[in-house]
Amino acid sequence: MRWTEQPIHFLDFEGSLASGILEYGVAKLVGGRIVETRTRRCRATGRVRPEDAAVHGLREADLASAAPFAADWEYFTGLREGGPLAAHFAGVENALLKAVWPYPRTSPDFARPGERATEWGPWIDTGPLCAQLLPRLPSVRLTDLVTACGLQPELDLLAAKFCPADRRHYHAALYDALAGALLLARLALEPAVADQSVAWLLAMSTLNAEKRAALRQTDLF
Repeated sequence: MRWTEQPIHFLDFEGSLASGILEYGVAKLVGGRIVETRTRRCRATGRVRPEDAAVHGLREADLASAAPFAADWEYFTGLREGGPLAAHFAGVENALLKAVWPYPRTSPDFARPGERATEWGPWIDTGPLCAQLLPRLPSVRLTDLVTACGLQPELDLLAAKFCPADRRHYHAALYDALAGALLLARLALEPAVADQSVAWLLAMSTLNAEKRAALRQTDLF
């Protein structure tokens, strides 16, 4: 099955290991189209540093009445069961997710069809993917990639439709998740990429030679 036929859940978190996840954004991608989104703010579980709040605009006092991120276990384990997770430089999202729940429920192993796994990953990661598959671009920063690929107008239209009015900017979780999902959809316009499997996309999402070889070996069979 081509990876474009598989539901993929693009995630972005605002927060840190110290403060906990303060906001999440999820954009569901199917067939190169964003078909569903979800976002909410979450109560801090630790101190929110002023320098971090200056970037993402989320302050501890404003989040005091929100439920903590941990309240959404059923939702996030359901995402993992339904398709691979994706992020832009996914190490951050993986670390924040594992700090709350080290493991999901037993779920399909999308790198090894027919098998089961108890890991959040492997992740589809648009950071390494864009660096390899769109090598002419000068930067792999999310903002630079969106601009270079001509996606900013589409991103702003999607933000107006799906994002809260005060969170239609970079470093807002759903806005960044939409930006990453659009980059992944952009890769689907490349015929040599669109025809590949999910396992191939997962393998190309890691620059670790051993991990990539293991995933590519699975894809060969």
